[in-house]
Amino acid sequence: MDNTPPDVPETPSAATALTRAVLEIDEYAAGLGWDRPAQLFALVDTDRLRTEEPGLAEQLELGGSGSSGLTPVEQDELPAGAPLDEFLATIAWPDAVAGCAMTVERLMLPPAAEATLPDGVPGPELTRWVAEHPERQEVRMTVAVLRDGRRESAVRLREKDTATEVLTGPDLVPGLADALAATFEE
Repeated sequence: MDNTPPDVPETPSAATALTRAVLEIDEYAAGLGWDRPAQLFALVDTDRLRTEEPGLAEQLELGGSGSSGLTPVEQDELPAGAPLDEFLATIAWPDAVAGCAMTVERLMLPPAAEATLPDGVPGPELTRWVAEHPERQEVRMTVAVLRDGRRESAVRLREKDTATEVLTGPDLVPGLADALAATFEE
């Protein structure tokens, strides 16, 4: 029997620091609601942050020593209207950043509906076709990568907007993971 009060979100436990960071960002984005612009986060080693930036660690309420992990630090708002891939191509992270993450909302179609995509339709018309499709799903994707190549993703469907319904895995959104990983290439 679940003794969790109904007004307390139940975040699934996660095995790795990267998965915990992705789920923390997903829960943060969920608290802000839907229909939001993409958000970018730096991922920093929590112990290193406490040591090298104690003022920031205090501001982020990280406290003293404790469990090590990754701390997401939200970055400035992304430029309006800039294509995501072009924006990400302009990013370079300082050495103190262990990884990065992004949340982005998109419309997705189930595989059966994707098979009916019209061929040769220009981008704006295809976007409209997907937006009007009766089987479309609104999703929020949170994708994180580390300098060492590890990846993690969380996908939340708008129609199943609870922490217990979030899908996680390293390869759920490979295109965005690749784009984020490229921000660490020299």
